[in-house]
Amino acid sequence: MSKLTKEQILAMLEGGLIASCQPVDDGPMDSPEIVAAMAQASVIGGAAGLRIEGIENVKATRSKVKVPIIGIVKRDLADSPVRITPFLHDVEALAAAGADIIAFDGTDRIRPETRDALVAQINAMGCLSMADCANFEEGMYCRNLGVDLIGSTMSGYTGGEVPSEPDVKLVQDLKAAGCRVMAEGRYNTPELAALAIKNGAYSVTVGSALTRLEHIVGWFVNEIKAVK
Repeated sequence: MSKLTKEQILAMLEGGLIASCQPVDDGPMDSPEIVAAMAQASVIGGAAGLRIEGIENVKATRSKVKVPIIGIVKRDLADSPVRITPFLHDVEALAAAGADIIAFDGTDRIRPETRDALVAQINAMGCLSMADCANFEEGMYCRNLGVDLIGSTMSGYTGGEVPSEPDVKLVQDLKAAGCRVMAEGRYNTPELAALAIKNGAYSVTVGSALTRLEHIVGWFVNEIKAVK
């Protein structure tokens, strides 16, 4: 399969849904074959792109789909709260596995590699870049580094109680400042996904509500229990 150009990738994603195919860690669906099947089913349903975690999962998915893949690696580090693609060698491995876009934690926190170095490495590997940010200032910092997609991914997840609603205002503010915004984080209904696009998001990523069956079933069970 010939490699898509940057312009082709962005055109395919514009106004579309990105399905984040990330099963619950160590759950019964946590295997490359099942992740690839989730990805194929998502594309059949109309997903414009995919967000895939893990090198083996990206490899398995790349051979099954033609839509753009946003690749990440998650790590739990002892000396940093940053989990998403923290190392330069993660970037290299994701590119080799077939990711078109590489996402990294764009927050202003203690980290093993600088955001500048990660963006430079992504560019050197010939991939597009995406920064998972928590606030406007982080988004603008990453935009000024030349990051292709600014995600609202980390909003609400860097301390304190996690909000129940998505951060639509962050999407609005980043869009107004000239960013190409990936709305992500708690867009867990079709109506909220549409709201993201309506408010200026370039694309919207949905994860748990699509591909984490344990979570989805739990939502239903909890609502049923609440009325007993």
